[in-house]
Amino acid sequence: MTVRVLVDVTAIPQDRGGVGRYLDGVLPALGQLDVDLVLVAQAHDVAGFRTSVPTAQVVSAPALVARRPVRLLWEQTLLPLLARRCGADVVHSPHYTLPLLAGRPVVVTVHDATFFTDPGLHTPTKGRFFRTATRLAGRLAAALVAPSRATRAEVVREAGVDPGKVHVAWHGVDTSVFRPPAPGDRSRVPASLGLTGRYIAFLGTIEPRKNVPALIAGWVQAVRDLDDPPALVLAGGAGWDDRVDAAVAAVPGHLTLLRPGYLPLADLPGLLGGAEVVAYPSLGEGFGLPVLEAMACGATVLTTERLALPEVGGDAVAYCEVDSDSIGRALADLLADPARRSALADRARGRAATFTWERAAQVHLEVYRQAAGSGPWWRRWPGRPAPHAGAGGRPV
Repeated sequence: MTVRVLVDVTAIPQDRGGVGRYLDGVLPALGQLDVDLVLVAQAHDVAGFRTSVPTAQVVSAPALVARRPVRLLWEQTLLPLLARRCGADVVHSPHYTLPLLAGRPVVVTVHDATFFTDPGLHTPTKGRFFRTATRLAGRLAAALVAPSRATRAEVVREAGVDPGKVHVAWHGVDTSVFRPPAPGDRSRVPASLGLTGRYIAFLGTIEPRKNVPALIAGWVQAVRDLDDPPALVLAGGAGWDDRVDAAVAAVPGHLTLLRPGYLPLADLPGLLGGAEVVAYPSLGEGFGLPVLEAMACGATVLTTERLALPEVGGDAVAYCEVDSDSIGRALADLLADPARRSALADRARGRAATFTWERAAQVHLEVYRQAAGSGPWWRRWPGRPAPHAGAGGRPV
């Protein structure tokens, strides 16, 4: 049975972080399967999705949805009308929220549960919003998709969601982009950053859960007495961790720390694959895509055993605790042991190859097929009155 699925991709930010990387990976793979996709996107994404998912119909959303409050209003009012017009069997809302009156089953992707387990890692407003959205999706959606077993378990426990509703689809990695760097990239990318020697890399938004201040202090501890201390490169968005500036200011003057911000996608293999170590000592991740991407680039990765990260890293990465002393000891051990770094890098490439967007897409297709025909949420709640219906029996 071919299922017609309307996917709302309007939540993608222009910087392609988070949900953007997920949809950029899974949608082209879904386009190769027996599913009839309709994508509704912001104007800046329409041409790109028409190229990457040529089998899909791509519709442009109103320009005002670039503003989050307007997008959420549009999701509740005009997205259901679009679902009706295009004859969708299922609506896929890939970023926590869902249209309450879609009039057909909705599948929702929940990426993370640290809004419940570690609320201090998020702004209060953001935490309240996503906790509410997750609970609502858990009650009203036909199915949820989570990127890891850890996230599934947290959503079931913390949001009170029926375990049978939550399906795990591990993210994949695009090995045409994230691969061991060519020799030219291995030298070009560090040179473009002004690096002349070896370095340790971090890639991610500088937000509290990434634990960057502890990474900085651990790096200082590990390298301050070395004759040839590797630099630390903190690549990614500036985020909102107000402790980072103080940590940077405390770095001894003879050490080099760089904060280049966002780097072009084409530069990431050179950054990650050229590093002595890629350090990602996160306090918890719903999946941990930067770890997987670094592994695919042949990097030696140091991370933590929090939430989903061991599902990604397995025995192909090194682990530490989240405090600066543990990070420093683990970095020092890796820097002093080239043979171990090489062995980890070899295992990392092999393990990364098992995470594919094709496998993730197959899980999504199975979820769509199970959801199709189940009807809107009010039909799945015996004894609950349906919302007021207008002409043609459609909810209004």
